[in-house]
Amino acid sequence: MIDFKTDDPHGRANPVDVHVGQQLRIKRTLLGMTQSELGDAMGLTFQQIQKYEQGSNRIGSSKLYQLSRVLEVPIGYFFEGLSDDPTVASLPSHAQHLQKDPAAKRETLELVRAFSRIEDHQIRDSIVAMVKSVSRSPQKDI
Repeated sequence: MIDFKTDDPHGRANPVDVHVGQQLRIKRTLLGMTQSELGDAMGLTFQQIQKYEQGSNRIGSSKLYQLSRVLEVPIGYFFEGLSDDPTVASLPSHAQHLQKDPAAKRETLELVRAFSRIEDHQIRDSIVAMVKSVSRSPQKDI
């Protein structure tokens, strides 16, 4: 039997809860929702949404179901990218990786959301080319 300890003696959030919270934050941000707006839709405060996103409060199954309906994602979305390895030892490194992942940063999510609203494919292609060009340019000190 696998032992998924729920209470960390050092007060750290469970890595699975952190992962689910990160997935929640990513989807909410991509949809352009604030924590307050999501909280209102869920009948919760923005502080509760904040705690869910940090992984400091565990999301119960009924709330997870409700979140999946409000955000229009399948429940499995919240667990995507989580290791299939059921050992607790593998989870902390995965949670740390998520926190360092540039794709999970707010500015990246906002950029993706804004970019996806551009309907003209030529403009989108030009933006991609420009970003690629700039990212290859050596950084100069100002």
